[in-house]
Amino acid sequence: MDGITAITPIEHETLGERVYSQLREMLIAGQFAPGERITLRTLASAIGTSAMPVRDALRQLMVDQAIELLPNRAFRVPLMSKSRFIELRDIRINLEGLAVERAARLMRRPELYEAAEFSAEFNHECDAQSPDPSRLILLNKNFHFTVYRASNMPVLLQMIEGLWTQIGPVLNLDVRHGSERISNRIPCEHHERLLQALRAGDGARAKEALAADLNSACEYILAQNRLPG
Repeated sequence: MDGITAITPIEHETLGERVYSQLREMLIAGQFAPGERITLRTLASAIGTSAMPVRDALRQLMVDQAIELLPNRAFRVPLMSKSRFIELRDIRINLEGLAVERAARLMRRPELYEAAEFSAEFNHECDAQSPDPSRLILLNKNFHFTVYRASNMPVLLQMIEGLWTQIGPVLNLDVRHGSERISNRIPCEHHERLLQALRAGDGARAKEALAADLNSACEYILAQNRLPG
């Protein structure tokens, strides 16, 4: 009987974790926009659960600085200032650069093939007459995280995911509103340079290609003047 009484229910915690993971994935993939309001009722209805696990997930995302609570108790995707955006860009170049540098030494053929497949699909979508923004965003994310996972550094990967949770809604503004970077295939060129470095096992060149990709996206978004000063 003592063993039975020591057991604690885990269903609620498990559901809350699942909701948190799903919402974080949506933020990383840019499926929420900066400043977008999020209601418990709408999310609970879409996910098919009660409000409690959604509230718990949003509170965890507040800890991650990916969601904020307004004075009227509503939840919102934070707005991003230019200075914060640049700071996060600089941190990403270092952390994600470390991941690709390590991945260049460790990537196996199946992982290289998977990354190349995502890159090829991304290129194909860029060449479409009317590229699908949601698909471009997902393919870009899948390409990058395939490489980052190959670094075999789970703590670093968790830190990168946290950064993407904060910056994902902003990074994809240019894609969702139409972008010269896409029509000119600029991300495709950066992805190809990164792939070439990974195939050659050249960590320094992989890091340079990654930095060029991140800087290109950052400069384009800043040039659009969509972020508050």
